[in-house]
Amino acid sequence: MKSPEIYQSQFPSPMTRNYGGGRRTSLSIASDAFLFFSGAVAALLLVWSFSTFSNHQPTTNFETQTLEPKSSVSVVDNVDCERTSNGLNLHYDPPDQNFYDDPSLSYTIDKPIKNWDEKRREWLKLHPSFGPNSDERVLVVSGSQSRPCSNPIGDHLLLRFFKNKVDYCRIHGYDIFYNNVLLHPQMHTFWAKIPAVRAAMLAHPESEWIWWVDSDAAFTDMDFKLPLHRYKDHNFVVHGWPELIYRKKSWTSLNAGVFLIRNSQWALDFMDVWSGMGPQTPDYEKWGEILRETCKDKSFPESDDQTGLVYLLLKEKEKWGDKIYVEGEYYFEGYWLEIVETLENITAKYNGVERGARRLRRRHAEKVSEGYSALWEKYLKDAGYGKFSWRRPFITHFTGCQPCSGQHNQMFCVIMVLYIAIYWILTLCHLYRSITLHDYQRIVTLLMSGSFNPVKKSKRRGYSIYN
Repeated sequence: MKSPEIYQSQFPSPMTRNYGGGRRTSLSIASDAFLFFSGAVAALLLVWSFSTFSNHQPTTNFETQTLEPKSSVSVVDNVDCERTSNGLNLHYDPPDQNFYDDPSLSYTIDKPIKNWDEKRREWLKLHPSFGPNSDERVLVVSGSQSRPCSNPIGDHLLLRFFKNKVDYCRIHGYDIFYNNVLLHPQMHTFWAKIPAVRAAMLAHPESEWIWWVDSDAAFTDMDFKLPLHRYKDHNFVVHGWPELIYRKKSWTSLNAGVFLIRNSQWALDFMDVWSGMGPQTPDYEKWGEILRETCKDKSFPESDDQTGLVYLLLKEKEKWGDKIYVEGEYYFEGYWLEIVETLENITAKYNGVERGARRLRRRHAEKVSEGYSALWEKYLKDAGYGKFSWRRPFITHFTGCQPCSGQHNQMFCVIMVLYIAIYWILTLCHLYRSITLHDYQRIVTLLMSGSFNPVKKSKRRGYSIYN
C-alpha cells in the first residue's frame, strides 16, 4: 500500500494548488473554454462509437439471447440433479392415474390385490427411467422387533447384522428396507415377515425381486451376487433339500429365514395362502395340528411359516411347486453350525490366492468392487460351492442363537460364536483382523467346557468375551 504522503504528492488538494496568481486574463479564460468544449465533444464521440459497436442487433433480440441460455442451462442442471447415478429420475411422477390413486388400495395382508402384474407394468410405463434393467432390480427386506432387546448386547448385535446387510447392498446397488413394527398385530415372530414383504411389494413396484433376509443372517461372501438368471422361470427361491422335503417330509428340509420372491400377482396369491396358516386366522391351532401331522419331526405344536412352506410343497405342488426353486447348490442360506469349523481353512485359502495374484491385492474404489469380484472367479473356479467347498459361504444364518432375546438353545455354541463368525469371515475388507484364530479357538474351547459367560461385564472393559 502507498503511504498518505505519496497520495498527497500525486493528488494535491485544490485548496493548495497554485494557479499562477489570483487574477486570470481573458485569453486564459477563452483557452479553458476551448479545452472544455473539445473534451466534451471527444467524450460524446467515444460514447456513441461504443454504443454503435455493441448494439448491432435490436435490443429485444439481445435480451432473448441472454435469457434463453440461462433458461436452458437451468433446465439441464435440474435434470442432472433429479437423476441418480443409475439414471433413475426420482422427481418425476406424472399426474396420470395409477394404482396408488385407488382409495381401496391397502398395504395390509387381509385385503387381497388383483391384477398386480398389469398395475406394475402400467406404473413402469409412466416412469420410464425405471424401465431399463427392471428385471434385475432387487429390494432387500429385513426386520426385528420394535422393543429393545432383553439380551444386554442384543441391540449391538442387531446393529452389526444390519450394517452387514447395508454394506452388501451398497456394494451391489441394491435397495434395503428394515422394518421394526408389526404390520399386523397378531402376526408376530416368524410370521411378521410376510406382511412386511407384501407391503414392500406395493411400495416398490420398480423392484422385480423382494429378498427377505432374517435379522440374524449375515452376508459372509460380500463378492457373491445373486445368480438371477437361474431363477428366470421361477417366482420363489428358498434354500433346502428336495429329498428331505418329499421323502423325509422334515420341517427342517428348508429354511424360510431367507427367501427371494418375485414382485408379482403369483407372489401375492401365494402369500395369501401361506399366511392363512398364521396366528391371525381362527384356524391357527388346527393348522398347528395339521402341520405336526404332516411333518412328524416337528417339535412344537404351533403353526409356523417354515413348516407351512413345506406343507404347500407337499400338498399343493401342482399349484405352486413349479414356480418354487429349492436352491441347494450354494449357501443361499447356510446353517452356521456347519460353517464355523470351515472358516480357518477358507481364510487360509483366500490369503494364499491373494499372495499369488498381485492384482487381487490392488486397492480400488468401492464402486468398482464388482469388477474385482468377477476377477476372483478365475481363481475360485475349482473351489466349488456348498458344504465341501473352500469358497466363502454366501449367507451364514445363526438359527437358534437368538441374539436379541438371548434365549438361545444350549446345544448350540451360543451367542459369541455368532459374534465371532460374522466378522471372522469378512476378509474382503480386512476390518476385523484383530479377532485372531487363537481367540476363536479359545472361545470354542470355553463354550465346549460350559464355563463361558458371553455377557460377563467388566467395569474396566464393559461386556467381555472372556472369563
